[in-house]
Amino acid sequence: MTAIKREVSRAAKPKTYLDSVREVLPRVAAFADEASRDREIPAALANELKDRGLFRLLLPRSVGGAEMDHPDFLDVVEAFAEVDGSVAWCINQNNVYSTRASVMPPELAQEIWGDRRAVVTNGPPQWTEVEREGDGYRLSGRWNFSSGVPHATWLAALTTLRDADAEDNGELPRTMILPKSEADLVDNWQVNGLRGTGSLGFEVRDAHVPFGRTFCADGAPREPGPLYAMPMVLMFASGFSTVALGAARASLDALIEMAGGKTIQGRGLLRDDPATWRQVGQAEATWRSARAFLRQSASEAWRGACEDGAPSLDQRIRLRLAATHGIRMAAQVVDTVYNLFGSQAIFERNPVQRRFQDVHVISQQIQGRMDHYDVAGQHFLGLEAEGSF
Repeated sequence: MTAIKREVSRAAKPKTYLDSVREVLPRVAAFADEASRDREIPAALANELKDRGLFRLLLPRSVGGAEMDHPDFLDVVEAFAEVDGSVAWCINQNNVYSTRASVMPPELAQEIWGDRRAVVTNGPPQWTEVEREGDGYRLSGRWNFSSGVPHATWLAALTTLRDADAEDNGELPRTMILPKSEADLVDNWQVNGLRGTGSLGFEVRDAHVPFGRTFCADGAPREPGPLYAMPMVLMFASGFSTVALGAARASLDALIEMAGGKTIQGRGLLRDDPATWRQVGQAEATWRSARAFLRQSASEAWRGACEDGAPSLDQRIRLRLAATHGIRMAAQVVDTVYNLFGSQAIFERNPVQRRFQDVHVISQQIQGRMDHYDVAGQHFLGLEAEGSF
């Protein structure tokens, strides 16, 4: 069946938002230590990001969003990532989840994003209990890894409903939206990397969720733009890979800047050591190759969404591979820099220390798992790929 050709996005000019990002980056850098110490983006900075529309970049224009082309959005994520990984992570996480506005009832989308400072966060369920009750559902459960929950205003709680009409009484995924005030936050984000993301858990007990604040998690988008033809899991993956590569770029730049002043015991300046030359050259090649592969794959998937109504299987697999590879290679580059810095790398004052912690948290996250290479290998060998793409 021929795919429905989607209208190519006429998004807001990305330069406008990139200019806004560049204006706010000095304050992102200034707040980085506070964000890491307090394990959340400081309220003053979070509100500035909201007021600049930087949490509405992928939101449909129908509810006041920018509906930015995805390759341009990655430029925004990259700019943040080279300054602070936690802010970049939240920019990607909260913006990508906002694309769910294209699936939920339009009245719910308007209720949420009618507030210019609205942010929705989500997280995988640890356990849930749900039953029908009057004009809605009674929900209990706990969800973890909810990035940006300190500055969020709404929570997206994924659960499952029993399908009484199905022969096997199967389960249907459903997302329930709650104001943050109706949940208890769980302070379980005790980590060394990406501390400023504030990726706490949240818990609700016997919360009443009206039918109108729920939607099918697997529903088809009602928005026509190509942005909503992009698989959400791959937008998460490519954005988080961009965060990792941004951390690697900042680490490598810090080493290059400081190499002329750092000495190696008994061997002179780090910059003048032949072993340093080779490692820096290899790290540059690794970083540039991984970034180019990611950006090429993201652009090809976007072209598929624009021209064919959705990325092809091959485009999706390649973006899945490029995103995971970008994360793994970013960690490799940061490790090279970390080792070249020697004992200085272990101190908080060293610019690579936070990046080292951040990139190794990203490599442990689901998008950095090694088994995504297996998915790509299955596809290239002519087998039916099994995975998330």
